[in-house]
Amino acid sequence: MRLHPRSIDLGLERIERLLAALDHPERKLPPIVHVAGTNGKGSLVAYLRAMAEAAGYRVHVYTSPHLVRFNERIRVAGRIIEDGALDAILTECEEANAEQPITFFEITTAAAYLAFSRVPADLTVIEVGMGGRYDATNVIEPALSAITPIGFDHTGFLGDKLEGIAGEKAGILKHAVPGVIGRQREIVADVIAAE
Repeated sequence: MRLHPRSIDLGLERIERLLAALDHPERKLPPIVHVAGTNGKGSLVAYLRAMAEAAGYRVHVYTSPHLVRFNERIRVAGRIIEDGALDAILTECEEANAEQPITFFEITTAAAYLAFSRVPADLTVIEVGMGGRYDATNVIEPALSAITPIGFDHTGFLGDKLEGIAGEKAGILKHAVPGVIGRQREIVADVIAAE
């Protein structure tokens, strides 16, 4: 696999190209909740999954980073993806990528979307990897966007001004898509409201 020379290179061009080569699996997912923020993203994703599953729904979940095993990042209809299925999906993504540069997170995101597109479920919950606007997950059409409290993180990539970080994370908000915004500092709330 030809990974991009930089392990993190925020942008959507590479993943959009790969998803097109895979016949757009991101367009074949059940309703999506897209979650960004600094504090509580993972907890919100876990709560959403737990509530939906307790109500009898099958839920796809994509999250990062993993705690113990890489497979934890991809839950297909409630189950952590198995090694064989993950290997097959990553191989398919690698072949579709045709030796073009791609980051680890981008090909992983494409693999998750491809796995999800092939198994029926009722809901998909996607956690942003970093930022939001140019994060590889932000190629979807969510049914709902959620932003947890925003603070300083990934300043080497998102900048060292809270307003800039908030603007990047608010980049997941889409026109005519409901958004749920967690409690924010006033300066952050102003940036989100302007989005």
